[in-house]
Amino acid sequence: MPTTWFIVLLTIIIAVQFIIPDKRIIPFPYNHLGWIFIVAGVVLNLWIDNFFKKHDTTVKPYLKPSHFISDDPFSISRNPMYLGMLMIHAGTAILLKSIILLIPAFLYVVAMNLFYIKKKKPILRNFLVMSI
Repeated sequence: MPTTWFIVLLTIIIAVQFIIPDKRIIPFPYNHLGWIFIVAGVVLNLWIDNFFKKHDTTVKPYLKPSHFISDDPFSISRNPMYLGMLMIHAGTAILLKSIILLIPAFLYVVAMNLFYIKKKKPILRNFLVMSI
């Protein structure tokens, strides 16, 4: 599940900071800009979750959707929930003052693309064809 990937990689981001201290690149108080990314990511994910509930469709990527959502946040990105989780990862790395900690955030993007986005595209394409 994407949330499992999210939590594991977020834990790695935080653990690496304390286990392998590196040179802190982002100075105080600029590191607190990370809060903007974290809050924006949380708000985006809550908004998307409500969209799924409003349209009575599943948020789980392995289940067949009952509705194709294409308005509001989905008109900007086909994967706004993954974007929100990426924003939380990036914000955490910035808050912890380390650019190196963006590597797990990059791994999150790669994992979501390989294991979920590429597999979901044909399902959504078939869903659209069947609903027309």
